[in-house]
Amino acid sequence: MKNTFSFELQKTDGAARTGVIRTPRGEVRTPAFMPVGTAATVKAMMPESVAETGADILLGNTYHLMLRPTAERIDRLGGLHRFMNWDRPILTDSGGFQVMSLSGLRKLTEDGVTFKSHIDGSKHVLSPETSMEIQRLLGSDIVMCFDECPALPADKSRIADSMRLSMRWADRSRAAFGDRPGHALFGIQQGGLEEDLRAESAEALQQIGFEGYAVGGLAVGEGQEAMFGCLDFAPGQLPVDKPRYLMGVGKPDDIVGAVKRGIDMMDCVLPSRSGRTGQVFTRHGVVNIKNARHADDPRPLDDTCRCPACRNYSRAYLHHVFRSQEMISGMLLTWHNLTYFQDIMQGMRAAIAAGTFDAWEADFHAGRAAGDIEPL
Repeated sequence: MKNTFSFELQKTDGAARTGVIRTPRGEVRTPAFMPVGTAATVKAMMPESVAETGADILLGNTYHLMLRPTAERIDRLGGLHRFMNWDRPILTDSGGFQVMSLSGLRKLTEDGVTFKSHIDGSKHVLSPETSMEIQRLLGSDIVMCFDECPALPADKSRIADSMRLSMRWADRSRAAFGDRPGHALFGIQQGGLEEDLRAESAEALQQIGFEGYAVGGLAVGEGQEAMFGCLDFAPGQLPVDKPRYLMGVGKPDDIVGAVKRGIDMMDCVLPSRSGRTGQVFTRHGVVNIKNARHADDPRPLDDTCRCPACRNYSRAYLHHVFRSQEMISGMLLTWHNLTYFQDIMQGMRAAIAAGTFDAWEADFHAGRAAGDIEPL
């Protein structure tokens, strides 16, 4: 296969887009949902099972992997793909968000961030240059530039200062990334909920030039209405001919709303984290398998779903193994949730291609509003 990275926009329906990202490790159909493999594993899932759900690409986490087992060790062992037995594309985040959110003791300067590990308290430095080097050692196909992500709400001057620091870091990330055929570097737009700051950020990123662009700094506490308000303008400030990635989103209706507004890629821990806590996403809305109403129910979670949890097991069994804290519970419910998320993506891709996105969206919301099937 050619050692190149490219994006082809194939069809639009309103602001919604469908296309394909081509990498030397395979194609990513967009809009795409990326399961999160924080520590080189999608929790409770085998890589083959993740692929079976329909995922074309995974997300790996620079912060967690640099601390344990370390990027140098992964590099010695043949890179992240071989290490975790995933031969399709991988996107790695820059580590910036985790440094801000997980490290209580951190010092932010123009150069980068000094922080203490949440594992053992050891001291580390992340800068645009070290983040690029760590992601190079991991061998990911899509690399994110190093940025700062302030929590919302924050005052406009704080957001502006943070965004401009991130743009200087984006420039340094681009320089440190160097020439890596077949690998892509994505810039990250910042600016909070402010349209003028987002525009300034988008302009700065395009002056530098990236293979793709992320909308960063959302899903950090601002709420869905505010996020959608921002997405009504932010994706349109980015190049039409490059992928647009909304970081850290989200719930099914967040994802559909983001695609409606021009987003091509998303990631979130929600399907796997919820699967481990008994929360199941279905076309009828959210089901809590721990509830007693499921204890005698021989029916599947969703009789239209293709996942093993729905094909082979009853609600009664899934309720039992969750209440018994059996490992198979997290495995089956995560498999179901990831399948449901990928089926949403496939449904949107087909609807955009057919020019029927509005009708698909109406059906999606109507199905979820109807609620779960009646108890027996």
